[in-house]
Amino acid sequence: MNFEIDEQQRDFAASIDAALGAADVPAAVRAWGEGDTGPGRKVWAQLTDLGVTALLVPEKYDGIEAHPVDLVVALERLGYWAVPGPVTESIAVAPILLADDDRSGALASGELIATVAMPPQAPRAVNADFAGLTLLAADGQVGDATVGAAHDSVDPARKLFDVTASGDTQAADTARAYEFGVLATATQLVGAGQAMLDQSVEYAKQRAQFGRIIGSYQAIKHKLADVLIAVELARPLVYGAALSLAEGSPDTARDISAAKVAAADAALLAARSALQTHGAIGFTQEHDLSLSLLRVQALRSAWGDPTLHRRRLLEVLS
Repeated sequence: MNFEIDEQQRDFAASIDAALGAADVPAAVRAWGEGDTGPGRKVWAQLTDLGVTALLVPEKYDGIEAHPVDLVVALERLGYWAVPGPVTESIAVAPILLADDDRSGALASGELIATVAMPPQAPRAVNADFAGLTLLAADGQVGDATVGAAHDSVDPARKLFDVTASGDTQAADTARAYEFGVLATATQLVGAGQAMLDQSVEYAKQRAQFGRIIGSYQAIKHKLADVLIAVELARPLVYGAALSLAEGSPDTARDISAAKVAAADAALLAARSALQTHGAIGFTQEHDLSLSLLRVQALRSAWGDPTLHRRRLLEVLS
C-alpha cells in the first residue's frame, strides 16, 4: 500500500508554490494588515486560476469536488506562504455549508469569497470586511449574517467580526463543515511550521557566532531536528484525518482533533526554534518570519484550541 501523494498532487503543490513564490505574498499580508486588501485579492485570483477555490465545490456548480486529500495538499502550501484572508472558511467550510446552494458556483469561480462564524468554537467571522458573503452556522442550519463590530487579532491580517443572523436559514451539514474547518486550520499550521523550519535552516547556514556558523553547533542541529520530527509526525495525522473525512469514518472526530493538536504543537515548536535561531532580528516586523509567527498564534486557537481538541480526544477515547 502506497501512502504517498501521487504525481498529479505533487504537481498541483508545485504549481501553487510557483505562483505564490512569485506573488510577493509577504507584501500582500502586510498591506492587508494595514487595510489594503488589493494585493491580497490578486493572490486570491491566482488561487482561483489554479482551481484552489473550487476544490470542495460540487461538480454541478462547476466545482472540482475533489478528495479531502487534495484540499490538504493545497492548504499546506497556502499555510507555508501565509496567504491572507478567510482561507479555511471560504475554501474548506463554505462549500460544505452551501453544498446545495447556487452560490457555490460563485465560490468556485472566485467571484465570491465567504467567511463563516460557527459558535461556540468559531464565534466570530474572520476577515468579514473582505468577504462578499458572511455565514452563521450552528445546529444543522446555516444562514446569511450581518457583520457587526471588528476586533483585532494577534495577527493584524486576521481581523475578527461579530455577526448576527439575518434572514432565513437552511439545512446544512454543520458537523461535517466544522471538521473541515479544523482540518483546514491544522493543515495550514503544518505548512507554517515547515516554512519556519526552512527559514531557520537557511539562516543557520549564514549567521555566525563566536567565529562559527551557528548551523555547525550541535545544539542548533538538534533543535532544528526536533522541529523536523514534529512536523513530519503531524503531517501524516493531517492526511489520515482527510481520509477519515472522505470515508465517513466513525473515528473522524478523533483523527481530526489529533491532527489539530499535533499540528499546533509542531508549529509552536517551529516558532520558538525559529526565534532562537534568528535571534533579535526574528522579533522585528520587517523580517518575514514575523508573519508566520503571528499566523501560527492565530491559527492555534482558530476552530478550537489545542486544549479543546485534547479534551475531545479524551472524550472519544474514554
